[in-house]
Amino acid sequence: MTQERYNPQAIEEKWQARWQADNSFACSHESSKPKYYVLEMFPYPSGNIHMGHVRNYSIGDVVARSKRMQGFNVLHPMGWDAFGLPAENAAIKNNTHPAEWTYANIRNMRAQQKRLGYSYDWSREIATCRPEYYRWEQMFFVRMFEKGLVYRKKAPQNWCPSCHTVLANEQVIDGLCWRCDSRVEQKDLTQWFLKITAYGDELLDDLNKLEGDWPDRVIAMQRNWIGKSTGAAIAFGLEKAIEGVQGIDVFTTRPDTVFGVTFMTLAPEHPLVEKLIADYPNAAEVRAFVERIRNMDRLDRQSDGVEKEGIFTGAYAIHPFTGQRVPLWLGNFVLADYGTGAVMGVPAHDQRDFEFARKYDLPLRVVISPAGEVLDSESMTEAFTADGVMVNSGSFDGMPNEDGKKAVAQSLEKEGKGKATVQFRLRDWNISRQRYWGSPIPMIYCDACGVVPEKEENLPVLLPLDVKTHSDGRSPLADTPSFVNCACPKCGGPARRETDTMDTFVESSWYFARYTSARDTEAPFDADAIKYWLPVDQYIGGVEHAILHLLYSRFFTKVLRDMGFFPADFAEPFKNLLTQGMVLKDGGKMSKSKGNVVDPTTMIQKYGADTVRLFCLFAAPAERDFDWSDSGIEGASRFIGRVWRLFMEEQERLLPLTACAATDQDATSPEARDLRRREHLTVKKVREDMSDRFQFNTAIAAVMELVNAMYLSREKLSMSEADRRVFSSAMSTAITLLAPITPHICEELWQRLGHKTTVSEELWPEWNETAMAQDMLTVALQVNGKLRGTVEVPAGADKAAMEAAALADSSVQRHLAGLTVRKVVVVPGKLVNIVAN
Repeated sequence: MTQERYNPQAIEEKWQARWQADNSFACSHESSKPKYYVLEMFPYPSGNIHMGHVRNYSIGDVVARSKRMQGFNVLHPMGWDAFGLPAENAAIKNNTHPAEWTYANIRNMRAQQKRLGYSYDWSREIATCRPEYYRWEQMFFVRMFEKGLVYRKKAPQNWCPSCHTVLANEQVIDGLCWRCDSRVEQKDLTQWFLKITAYGDELLDDLNKLEGDWPDRVIAMQRNWIGKSTGAAIAFGLEKAIEGVQGIDVFTTRPDTVFGVTFMTLAPEHPLVEKLIADYPNAAEVRAFVERIRNMDRLDRQSDGVEKEGIFTGAYAIHPFTGQRVPLWLGNFVLADYGTGAVMGVPAHDQRDFEFARKYDLPLRVVISPAGEVLDSESMTEAFTADGVMVNSGSFDGMPNEDGKKAVAQSLEKEGKGKATVQFRLRDWNISRQRYWGSPIPMIYCDACGVVPEKEENLPVLLPLDVKTHSDGRSPLADTPSFVNCACPKCGGPARRETDTMDTFVESSWYFARYTSARDTEAPFDADAIKYWLPVDQYIGGVEHAILHLLYSRFFTKVLRDMGFFPADFAEPFKNLLTQGMVLKDGGKMSKSKGNVVDPTTMIQKYGADTVRLFCLFAAPAERDFDWSDSGIEGASRFIGRVWRLFMEEQERLLPLTACAATDQDATSPEARDLRRREHLTVKKVREDMSDRFQFNTAIAAVMELVNAMYLSREKLSMSEADRRVFSSAMSTAITLLAPITPHICEELWQRLGHKTTVSEELWPEWNETAMAQDMLTVALQVNGKLRGTVEVPAGADKAAMEAAALADSSVQRHLAGLTVRKVVVVPGKLVNIVAN
C-alpha cells in the first residue's frame, strides 16, 4: 500500500487559512483565565524577514502556544516600527515615497509571518507611522512639556553628515552613525530634549526588581549607562570674572583630595572657553585644538587607552580652600555634557590626571598617604588611589580619607562653596531629528507668544504625504508652506510649526501598551485592559537593544504612570527578558555584502515552515548564537518526515486518545510499561525545559527520543486494545508536545487521529510520577573497581538482592576465580563493587 506523501505546503496553507477564518488567536482582557502577555520586539518593515526574525518570532510563538495550552489567556500581538531613516533612505534610492515604500514592505512581511504560522492576534496590529498611533505620542509630548519634562536648548550635537540628522549619544557607536557607519561630527544646534535624567534614581533603583528575570549583562549595561556617582559639587572662583560669571563648578567623587588640586581641565566645548582665551596670545592655537577635539569619537575621549591631550587657556581659577591660583586647561578626556564640563586635576591621586601632569610638567601635591607615612611626590611612578590618611590638607590633616569626603563636603556647604551631591552619566534624551519620515513634533513658534504646544484637540499634527523627499536626505518639511504656516494656538496669529520630527525610539517606547487596546479611538489606552495585561510577562529580542530601547521604554513607563495612564504601582514594562542569539552563516553575521544570507522564503518553499521553525529552535539554546547549517535543516526535515511516516504506518493501530491517556491497567507488558514511562518522562522534561528554562533544543531532543522509542516498541506491542491505547497515547503526547513548535503538521495529524477540536485547544499534558517508575534497573558490576558486566534487577531490590545477583553473574564469577571476597560495596540502584584478593 502506497502511503500518502508528506506535503508541507498544502498542509501549512490549509491550517493557516483555518486559523485565520476562526480568528483562533484573538484574545480579550475580559477573561477569568490568568493572563500571559508574550511579546517579541516589533520589526522595522525592511521588506523581507531574515533568519534572525524567524528565530525571534519562533521563540515567541512557542511560548505563546504552549502557554495557551497551559490554560493562560495569551496576548501575542505584532506590529511595525515603521518610521525612521532606513525607510526614507531606501525610498529616496528607489525614487518612491517613504509611505508607499513602508506600507508595501509591511504587506510583504505580514504575508511572510503568516506563512510561518505565528499565532498573533492580528486584530491588534499597529504601524507607528499611522496618524491613529502617533496622535497619542504627540499628546504625551504636549503633556510632558506641560510637566517640565520637555525642553529646548542649544548645545553641541552628534551630527551624521550622510543621514542629515542629529543622533542621540546612544546612537553613536565607536564614533560612527549606528545606521550608516558615517563618521559623526559635532554641530551646535537647538534641539528638543526629554528629561530622562529626572528619573535617573528610579531607573537605577528599579533594576533591582529585574534581577533574576533579566540577563545579568543587560542589567549591568543599564547600570553603567545610568552611571550614578556620589560626591560633591565644588565652586572654583575665576581669577577674573567674565561677563558676570564668577566661577566654575566641578563635580568630584573624591572631595577628600581637593587640597591636591594643581590644575583644572575643561571640555573643549565648554561655553566659557572663547571668553577665557579672548585676550590670550595663543588663542588661535587653543581654537585649533578645540576644533580638532570636538570631532573626536566621544567614546575614545573617555577611554583609558586613548592618549590624554590638553592645552593651557592662559586663565586661572582660585582654590576654594587655599586661595591659590589654579591654571585652567582644556583636555580631550572631558565632555561638555557630562557633569559640569569641568574637572579638578589631582595628579597625585588620579591616574589619568597623573599622566596628564607628567606629560605637561604640572605639579603633584600629595594629600592622601598610608597611615604613618608621607609619600614623596617627586618619586611617584603612579597615582596613589588607595584609602589612607589626609595630609597637607589644613584642618583635615590626620583624618581617614573616607571620613574626609563627608567632612570636606560639609565644610564646602557651610562656606557656600559647594555641597554633597549626586551625578549621573545618563544625559537627557535628544529626540529632534532633521528628517521627514517621522512623527511631527507638536510645537509652534509664535512671534508674540513664543514657543507653545499645539492644542490636544488639534492633534494629530499630520505628517504631509504630498511632499517629495530630497535626494540628499534633507527634510522637505521646512520647504512645505502648507505644513509650516499655521495659527498660534494661544493668540490665533500667524505662526510656524516645528519642522523636526521625533526620534523613532519614541514610538517604540510605548507600543507594548498600545497593543492592549489597539483600536481605541478615544484614548491611548483602555484603563481596564492596561490593568489586566501589563506588565509584559515575557519580552524577547536582541541584546543590541539593551540600552537604547529598553532604557527608553522603562522611562516612558514611569512617565505615563505619573501622568495617570498606568496604575500607580506599575513601575517596569517587561517582567522577564530573553535576549536571543543571532543566526550566523560561516561564522559571521549574515549580510548581503558578504553573500551569506539565507532567505527564509526559499527555505520555506523547500522544506516547509515547520521545518524552518524546528531547526531555528533546535540548533542551539535560545540565548546563544548559532551557525546556519544546511545539514542541520536537512536533519530537522528528516525528523518531521519520521513523525509523519510513523503516524501513517501505524494509522490502523491508532485510537483518538489525548496525551497521557493510557493507564496502569493498559500498560501490562514490560514493553508497554517502558513506552508509557518514556512518554511521561518526556512530558516532564519538555514542560520544564520549554516553560521554565526556554531550552527548546533539549525539549525537542526529548521528543525525538520518544519518537525513537515508539519506532522500537511498535514491533513488540500487539494489536490488543491495551497495547493500542499505550501506543496511541504516546503518539498523541508527541503530537501535543510538538504542537507549539511545528503546529501545522501537528494539527493535521491530530485531525487525522479523529479529534474534532484542534490540538491548539488541548490542555498541556500532565505527567504521572508512578508511570515514570522503572520495573527493572541496570546495575553495573565491578570487581576491584573495574567494570566486569551489568545485571538487571527489580527496581525495588534491596542491597542483599543486588549482592546476590552480582555474585551469581557468570562474568563476575570468572573474574573472582581463585580469589577470596573481602568486601561487597552496594550502591542501591546503581552498582555493586566486589573487593577480592
